[in-house]
Amino acid sequence: MNDYIPSPLLGPRPNQYRMRLTVAEHSARHVRRIVRSFLHEWEMADLVDVVELAVTELVANVVRHVPDRHCTLLVLRQAAGVRVEVADGFSRLPPMPQAWPPDAEGGRGLLLLDAVVDKWGVEPGPSVGKTVWFECLVA
Repeated sequence: MNDYIPSPLLGPRPNQYRMRLTVAEHSARHVRRIVRSFLHEWEMADLVDVVELAVTELVANVVRHVPDRHCTLLVLRQAAGVRVEVADGFSRLPPMPQAWPPDAEGGRGLLLLDAVVDKWGVEPGPSVGKTVWFECLVA
């Protein structure tokens, strides 16, 4: 379910966009297009590359680790930049970077996320699931 349906009659886009998804291997491409569109509309085009890379990693983690592949994407315009959240119903939290052994097979996406965004984290859901989020600030 989308909270926002684009229409030329509605005027400027709101400060947030939420969409429920069932993701597959090629879903990140569509999510990147949506995020890119909002960032351009919000005059934050300088964040496009970093946000696209980071959201690709979060969607790929849902495809890889969440059994039903359901998630909710939330893109929030903030005064200093943008916050993106991907929530799912799978309660297992990813290990934090300091817990990863140097030869770990998994976790490279979160290492990449850690390297490119300004802030990120993982929050357990109220009853089940989790939300992985990141923030990118406008320079």
